[in-house]
Formats: sequence, C-alpha cells, structure tokens
Amino acid sequence: MDLKTRKRWSLVILLIGLPLYIVVAVSLVNWMDRTWGRQPILIELAVYAALGILWALPFRKVFTGIGKGE
Repeated sequence: MDLKTRKRWSLVILLIGLPLYIVVAVSLVNWMDRTWGRQPILIELAVYAALGILWALPFRKVFTGIGKGE
C-alpha cells in the first residue's frame, strides 16, 4: 500500500472508525456496570486503557510512516 492510500485510510479510521469504537467501548463498560455493579475506579481505568490500546493494534501497518514526507 503506498503512502497516499495509507494516509486516506488513516483519516477514515480516525474520523469514522475511532468514534464508533469509543461508543462500543463505553457501551461495554456500561454493560459491565449493569451486570456486575460499579467496579472500583482502577479496574475501570485498566479496562479503558486496554481498550484504548486494543483498537490500534490491527491498524499498525496503516499508521506506520504517516507523519513522514513523501
């Protein structure tokens, strides 16, 4: 995939995919609250941190070198 295509895909991922993923992540934490009750703040923080890293793992190749010039 050339740099121009990766830049376009990265914009699509960041502008459309990331907001959708945030909605899914918050819905997951809300489901955890309904199912098991409110968790301690450190557990919620760990879940949000894990989900924050998890979304980017499949897109490492797309985001590699985006900030560099052509």
